Parts: sequence; structure tokens; C-alpha cells
Amino acid sequence: MASSSTAALVPRHVAIVMDGNGRWARKRLMPRGVGHKAGVDALVKVVQAAAARDIGYLTVFAFSSENWKRPEEEVSGLMSLLLVALSKHLVKLKADGVRIRIAGDLESVSPRIRDALRGAEADTVENSRLVLTVAFNYGGRWDVVQACRAAMAEGVRPEELTEAVLSRHMAISYAPDPDLFIRTGGEVRLSNFLLWQSAYAELVFTDCLWPDFDADELDKAIAAFARRERRFGDVGASGQGEGALGGAAEPHPPSFSEER
Repeated sequence: MASSSTAALVPRHVAIVMDGNGRWARKRLMPRGVGHKAGVDALVKVVQAAAARDIGYLTVFAFSSENWKRPEEEVSGLMSLLLVALSKHLVKLKADGVRIRIAGDLESVSPRIRDALRGAEADTVENSRLVLTVAFNYGGRWDVVQACRAAMAEGVRPEELTEAVLSRHMAISYAPDPDLFIRTGGEVRLSNFLLWQSAYAELVFTDCLWPDFDADELDKAIAAFARRERRFGDVGASGQGEGALGGAAEPHPPSFSEER
């Protein structure tokens, strides 16, 4: 358990775009499916590391609403891998106190996949050590649209629609906004992940391919997070404002690739 002196330096909610499985496999002259399997193994290790560091919420981008554009063979392999991963790891995750939650549009996925995901949620509903949200068939723009529709269906009038009201209808309304947003694989973009929730997240981009991401890499990201001054639009302790006229802009935050 984190001490009181270090607890403030540990993000409460970490979001991760797990990128680089295919490139990891290609570097080893292996099929992309091998990279995806290695990515699942990496996720299990990172979940364990996050729980050990008293991170309360971990949200991972498992399958985006745009991933259906990939070759049919790869998509089919990913669906099969999901079922195998749940079968292989669910018991251990449950024993470790991990609660699994699913964020995304499950109405358009197969009943078999939907039932497996909902079953994982039901099996771990009593756990509270770490909430692992798996974003599956998820997109940030979809999330905003579905939240608006849900608010309208609830009878919320236009003049009553505030940020707080909309937030209550977002897919992960049960979680605080991400403090730390990590993307592996060297790409520097959000890729339609948690667009609403990540407005003030600290962004960390690393060249590390996802299957190689481990507890040490997570610690590097947490260390980068701990060095940041989070202002949320205020001047902060340094007296430097964010984008205010006459105030100095915050310097570009260091990424792993810049530090290496």
C-alpha cells in the first residue's frame, strides 16, 4: 500500500491505449495474432502492477469502433482471443480483487461475445480493489452521442444539459476522470479514446510496444505524471497560467521518447 507521502503522486485513474501488438509480432517475423496474444499477457501483468500501486481505476482500449475495418481474419482472431483470455484469466483476476467493467456498444457484437463480457462483469461485481474497464467496440465520439441520447430519453431539457449532467450519462460515469493517459507504440494521438473524460489528463507517449510494457514502464509513466504540475486552468503553484493572456504557456511535457 502506498504511504501517505507518495499517495498523492500516484494517479487514481490510468487510461491506456495499448498499441503496437502487430509491430511487435512483425519485428519477430511472427503473425499479428501472436502479438495480440502477447498483448493480453502484458495486460494481465499491468493489471497486477496497477493494483499493487494502489491505482483504483484502469481503463484500457481493447477494441475500438474503428477496428472492425481490419481484415476479417484478424478481427475473428481477436474475438476468439478475447474468449480465451476471459476463460484463462478471469478466475485469477477475481481472486485478486479486480472488478471488470465493460464500456462500449455491445448491441452490435455477437451474442457469444456480449454474454462473455457481461458474465465477466457479473462474476466480479463484488470486487473493489481495482476497477478494470475494458473499452470494447468503443469510440469517444460514440460515447458523447450516446450520453446525449440517454439524457434526452431521460427528459433532460436543453437548458438543463450541463457538463455534470452529461458526465452522468457517459459510459464510465462510475469512474473519476483519468489522471494519466498512456499510449504505447510511439504514436502521438488519442485515437478517439475517452475524449470527454481526458480533458485534463496528463498525457504520456512511449515508444515501448504494448507487449513489452510492464511494471517498470508503468512506473516510468507514473514518475512522469508525478513531475507534472496539474493546474486545471488555474495558475498553479508556479504562477504560470494555461493559455491565459499575458501568462506563459505550459512547456511541452516530456515523453518517454524525448527522455531516451
